[in-house]
Amino acid sequence: MSELSGKILAQSIEHLNIILLMGLAIFFGTAGARVFQKIRIPQVVGYVVIGLIIGESGLNLIGRDTVETLSSFNMFALGIIGFMIGGELRRDVFNKYGKQFFVILCSEGIAAFILVAVFTGFVAWHFTGNLRTSVAISLVLGAIASATAPAATVNVLWEYKTRGPLTSTVLAIVALDDGLSLLLYSFASSIAVVFLGETNGSMWTIILMAVFEIVGAVILGVLTGLLLSFILRRIKEPDKALAFTVSSVLLVIGLSVALKVGSILAAMTLGVTIANLATRRRQSTFELIEKFAPPIYVLFFVLAGAHLVVGEITGWLIVMVLVYLVGRTVGKAFGSWFGARVSKAPDVVRRYLGLCLLSQAGVAIGLAIISSQLFSGQVGHAIIVIVMTTTFVVEIFGPMFVKVGVKKAGEVGLNITEEDLIETYSVGDVMDAEVPVISAGMSLSEVIKIVSNTNSFYYPVVDNDKKLTGAITLDGIRNTFATQELNDWLVALDVMEPIIAKVTPDIALSEALERARRLDIEYLPVVASNEDDRFVGVLNRRVVSRSLSAEVLSRQQKADSMHSAQNA
Repeated sequence: MSELSGKILAQSIEHLNIILLMGLAIFFGTAGARVFQKIRIPQVVGYVVIGLIIGESGLNLIGRDTVETLSSFNMFALGIIGFMIGGELRRDVFNKYGKQFFVILCSEGIAAFILVAVFTGFVAWHFTGNLRTSVAISLVLGAIASATAPAATVNVLWEYKTRGPLTSTVLAIVALDDGLSLLLYSFASSIAVVFLGETNGSMWTIILMAVFEIVGAVILGVLTGLLLSFILRRIKEPDKALAFTVSSVLLVIGLSVALKVGSILAAMTLGVTIANLATRRRQSTFELIEKFAPPIYVLFFVLAGAHLVVGEITGWLIVMVLVYLVGRTVGKAFGSWFGARVSKAPDVVRRYLGLCLLSQAGVAIGLAIISSQLFSGQVGHAIIVIVMTTTFVVEIFGPMFVKVGVKKAGEVGLNITEEDLIETYSVGDVMDAEVPVISAGMSLSEVIKIVSNTNSFYYPVVDNDKKLTGAITLDGIRNTFATQELNDWLVALDVMEPIIAKVTPDIALSEALERARRLDIEYLPVVASNEDDRFVGVLNRRVVSRSLSAEVLSRQQKADSMHSAQNA
């Protein structure tokens, strides 16, 4: 009995440690991202750096066994990322730019594949002297290099609220890149296996298995998407919509693993299906997932950073890492420029798309792990060390280049929502400082004259020192006429209403609007400060809402006009 209790206790401690480490990773990853944001560096960089610090290369809080234990979580995170990217691939976008996207995709992916394969092949041959081994390594690394990390790239686009032709192209390319990379890897790995003599079947068998992975993933994503779309049309509660959507992503990932098809591609196809079928619920569904996802992203990138072990990087592998980085960067930059030029893409796409395609993470790491299992000895070890090291480097610098690209393209802040604007404003930014003011001793006839000559519905009442004492509303004046007989004897002080709540100009707009909603009032008078009751303006909820809607629409129209102008 005591032995059984000991085992249960050991298992409990083990599970507690993993949960504790997950909590530490999310907490410190978020804190690190906050620090990096303060110095204008994308938050994803902070996640990766914290992962390196608490991983084997730093404090060793998260060891290799823990990272392997949480590999299922990484699959779930990649599934959420793939689903969100799929949500951006709407039918109307592909109707306009589908051919353009395909040309750019093939150009940048194949260019990166060729350059990395050639560069790393020559270097590997120089150091190993083995032609077959060099060709195998170079083909696999070239295929992996064609992948672009959707998570880090899209995270930056969401963080900076971008919208426009460059953003649309980036979202489409990173979404489709994984499919191209899987296809290239399937062919490259099959050839590499033949070169190394480690195959148990013909090359055609391996190629057919690769095609099955891709086609099967698409079919699985579409079928699950049809089911989820049917469900979403019949439920209205946001919590149930979130539960069904997350469970659908989990089902797709789980089934794809069981069926041995591409899990990220399946989740992406699920997102595409929902985006194009459940059109009325589409926006709210993806907004729910977007609010649910941040802790998942944080833990995913922290684990990616913790995965790198600096001590495993030897001399010749450092050279391989450098040539891989150069070949991939040049291939992505030249390929995207060439593809954009051939397809007559907008000028901003030609100039800046290459900057936005440098990150690599989930798919590259996944293919590297598969390669380490597929190829024994030196080849497998070299591939996983090179990919893990380059992933860490580009996850540090890639998001920074994405930020530079969208900023130079003028697309930052064009996909902002009313909630985003509210978080950036204070009461003083949106209050009405020109509202008519009534003095406390003003006669009712004078009050009525002011009301009849202005369009306001709310009139602050102030004393001789301009301090706020109350307010007059149109409803209040109507009630006065209905209940009072001696209207000529009345002054503003007699008909004004007491002030339920007031705010100051420096209060956050979000806090002020929440207070007004809680009290169910339309107007909030604004005074100079908490110590000074001098009236300075009025916060009108309805006017603020109209103003914010107009600002959001203006920015969206600016982004849409960029699309139109660039494609005219």
